[in-house]
Amino acid sequence: MAGGWLAYLGVLQWSVVRFRVPIVLTLTAVALGLAAWLVLRREVRLPVWWGVLVPVASVVLLWTVPLFSYLRGGWLTAALAVVTVVGVLGALLLARGTPGAADLAHLVAVAGHAVLAAVVILGDRAPRIDVWVILQQASDGLARGENMYSATWTGSPGVQDAFPYLPWTAVLLAPGRWLFGDVRWSLAAWTVVLLLGLRALAVPPRPDGAAGAAGPARGPSAGRGPWAWPAAVAAVALVVAPGGITQVDQAWTEPLLAAGLVWWAVLVRRGQAWWAVVPLALACASKQHLVLLLPVLAAWPAFGVKRTAAAAGLAGALCLPWFLASPADFLHDTVTLLVGFHPIRFANTWHLYLLNEHGVEPPFWLTGLLVVGTVAAAALTVARRRPDLPELLRWLALVLLAANLVNKQAFYNQFWLSAALVAASLALAPPPLTEPRPAPRDVAATRG
Repeated sequence: MAGGWLAYLGVLQWSVVRFRVPIVLTLTAVALGLAAWLVLRREVRLPVWWGVLVPVASVVLLWTVPLFSYLRGGWLTAALAVVTVVGVLGALLLARGTPGAADLAHLVAVAGHAVLAAVVILGDRAPRIDVWVILQQASDGLARGENMYSATWTGSPGVQDAFPYLPWTAVLLAPGRWLFGDVRWSLAAWTVVLLLGLRALAVPPRPDGAAGAAGPARGPSAGRGPWAWPAAVAAVALVVAPGGITQVDQAWTEPLLAAGLVWWAVLVRRGQAWWAVVPLALACASKQHLVLLLPVLAAWPAFGVKRTAAAAGLAGALCLPWFLASPADFLHDTVTLLVGFHPIRFANTWHLYLLNEHGVEPPFWLTGLLVVGTVAAAALTVARRRPDLPELLRWLALVLLAANLVNKQAFYNQFWLSAALVAASLALAPPPLTEPRPAPRDVAATRG
């Protein structure tokens, strides 16, 4: 499993901005490995060495694999140094395998990402990518009450006349622009929300449905438990993941989606599944492809059709003002533009393999059929098996990963979201063997 994680993120760092057949093959092999893991339903127990190997090896990959970044000189060196410190210090703390050391490792991950984001944003104040330009100017327009779907972007090196996301991407990121001049500050904040969510996800619920260890919390170790270690491993692994510097620099928005999905999982685990509708709806109102997850969630008995329909309805209501303002512009930017958008040749997918290597572009209906088939197979399996929450998160990761592999537009950030969901599932893994197993009721609490 550690090898798959490192190979996956390592080739993703290499994939920006280049297409290589070995990258496609590696991503496919990892997807097949994840599918096999789900089919076999093997128990996950992270040994202590996993918490040491993954951060250290991630740092090695960061320094040795080609890294795309607009940072230069001392700023790039500073960013690399921050990730290195987080990886090495996190590994040293995780090597102890104790709840107290895990708490410190988690704190290092959260603080380390905040410092990394500051270095990247200050070191590259105007990244040359349309994502950043669009989000910046959409935030400005939002403050003036303008419709982002009828706007034209000035100075964009790519898309210039469309807002290709759902509107709540702009709404949730705009405060970073309004308060500090850059939407990437909001993305950094949402990443911190994600990292804190991993810890909240791991806390066993009490029998009354509240979070926390059973019994009153007293003393300096209050709230700690063996569950803190897997959560810290997941947090450190995400912060030092190869390519993370590029993700911050390019203003890619997947951490916003991951935060919504993780807090959906937190609330479901705490027995507050109806409240979980809210973060799920916000995530779905931010980016289109999360609609692929809804059939799987509807098929999962612990969430079900009614709550999934409520989340979809709330997401639709959140988007409705922009649709009503200009239906044609909204549908063009969020649907037809993306369906008809030209393939970008450094997307490492099978669609681009056929196009780049053989000059053949698969028809849209074939891509759609493969994606729909994958979603249907996952939903049927989830309905039949009734998996626990960690396994359900891995099914969601597999659906997105499979869809990415056959799409014509899938890059580091889309593939990263699958990794984030797997990391969230690992936050729910049993503690390392140096710690006692949780009480049976805590194990049961991780079930859907």
